[in-house]
Amino acid sequence: MRRAILAITGLAASTSALVVLKGAPGASQVAQGLPADQASVAPAAGDPGTAGGVRPAPRPAASASGRAPAARPTTGAPRTPAARSTTGTRAPAAPRTTTAAPKPALRTVSGPTVNYEYGSLSVQITLSGSRIVNVTGIGLPQSGQSGQRSDDVQRTYSGTSGEVVQKQSADLNTVSDATATSDAYQQSLQAAIDRAG
Repeated sequence: MRRAILAITGLAASTSALVVLKGAPGASQVAQGLPADQASVAPAAGDPGTAGGVRPAPRPAASASGRAPAARPTTGAPRTPAARSTTGTRAPAAPRTTTAAPKPALRTVSGPTVNYEYGSLSVQITLSGSRIVNVTGIGLPQSGQSGQRSDDVQRTYSGTSGEVVQKQSADLNTVSDATATSDAYQQSLQAAIDRAG
């Protein structure tokens, strides 16, 4: 008896489903366009789940594992590769602009010509800012014993590594056997330093 009731109830439910399916306008066309596992009954008119007769997209059927398959994009847009992660990478550094202090211009200052017992001479100094960077004696005697003394004084005092550049003053040691030439050189040098002041 129970079996008969269950059979009748099942038959009635199947028939009701068929009637609803056949009775809904366009339901058979929708059902025909879907795979068998996704066919569903179209909602009845006035169903709160529909808006203007538009049927929501069907749910994908669960796989054997019980999980629904991953959703695929429905827009038809081509898939783009995932953006690469930029973590740990640096944008190229902008070039550094170094503003080094401009080097002071070189300037040359000459001392007066000083006459002494073996001739005459003057001293010319080259400065970078207030620092003496080079010195030379001008007009020193070139011949004989006076020429020898002049060479000794030039070698000791003049140039970029001479005693004047090292001491940055006219307070120099007297060159042996060239006292008069040394004194004249120091006198012109001091006047040049004073002018450069």
